[in-house]
Amino acid sequence: MGLPLRITFNDTDYAYQIVNSKLIDRDTTELELILDGETIGLQRDQNKGWVQKDDNSTIDPDLVQALGRSVSLRLRM
Repeated sequence: MGLPLRITFNDTDYAYQIVNSKLIDRDTTELELILDGETIGLQRDQNKGWVQKDDNSTIDPDLVQALGRSVSLRLRM
């Protein structure tokens, strides 16, 4: 785990961490993040967008998409 990262979505600040950024490369299709103390999984769909891997917690799908894009840009996926 690295430093906490931040994202602003709909005028709300969120802090997240990437669980294991060393395993992420250009071909990665799944991510694990800690968002506000809760571990969530993201998965890349067929349209190269990001969706929540498991639907146990209800996170706004647009926020999930923004988190996936943020990680993709930071780690050059």
